[in-house]
Amino acid sequence: MYDAGIESHPYICGQADSLKGRSMTHLTRTILPLFLLAACSYRTSRQSSQPDPNRPPGTVLTAEDIQRSPGQSLEQLLLARVPGLTIRRAPDGHPVLHLRGETTLMGDEEPLIVVNGIPLGPNAGNLSAVNLHDIETVQVLRDAAVTAAYGIRGANGVILIRTKQS
Repeated sequence: MYDAGIESHPYICGQADSLKGRSMTHLTRTILPLFLLAACSYRTSRQSSQPDPNRPPGTVLTAEDIQRSPGQSLEQLLLARVPGLTIRRAPDGHPVLHLRGETTLMGDEEPLIVVNGIPLGPNAGNLSAVNLHDIETVQVLRDAAVTAAYGIRGANGVILIRTKQS
């Protein structure tokens, strides 16, 4: 048992074993200090319910899709193609995108925008800074499992923009 002012929490750990074709799980209870605990989970599923590895996660907008819709901004194209995406105007006039609800713990509302691997600042006005004719693909990620790689900044979703390379 830990004391000295460190808060502790009972932790149940599972261990899966197989014995002669049978699957068994053994659980043990241990008291650990909270700073040693990490929330982790692992899920296995049937092959039929797993996503297609050849299909990218999220919604993808290609250069051909952009060319087929002349005269529209990137925000308008995303609004038409991404289910659940909402856009509102902030008091200063810039658009505010919502992919996964209104706010997170940090108070941010907008998804993380990444152009060629470089995260942009917290305003969706950055989308208007990207020339539509330079875009190769736009991928919108909203699934928590996929956006977890981007940490807390990806909690509201991630918009990945890849530009054409000269």
